[in-house]
Amino acid sequence: MSEDKKPKYRPIIEGAEQLSLGISMVVAVLLGVGAGLLMKNYFHHTWLLWLGVFWGVSGAILNIYKAYKKQMKSLDELKDDVRYKNYKPKKNDDDDDGYYDGEGRYE
Repeated sequence: MSEDKKPKYRPIIEGAEQLSLGISMVVAVLLGVGAGLLMKNYFHHTWLLWLGVFWGVSGAILNIYKAYKKQMKSLDELKDDVRYKNYKPKKNDDDDDGYYDGEGRYE
């Protein structure tokens, strides 16, 4: 699809995709805590609550890991793109070896 034919609602979809990671983290922790509370009340062992919390946090970490792998896969596809072959990052102003004037020149 060409640049001028991309849908105008694409940034909204991309933003919703990024927001879904945060929501899935919260949901994973809440589900784990809920399962822990149910097990604690049913079996009358306090440590089962902490087991549920552990499961919830583990699920949230797994969601982060999956999102990271997905992002790295999309970035790996871009590294061979012709548009980015000659890309060189700019030097930072914090470098001790020169001064960047903001217009592409180092002094």
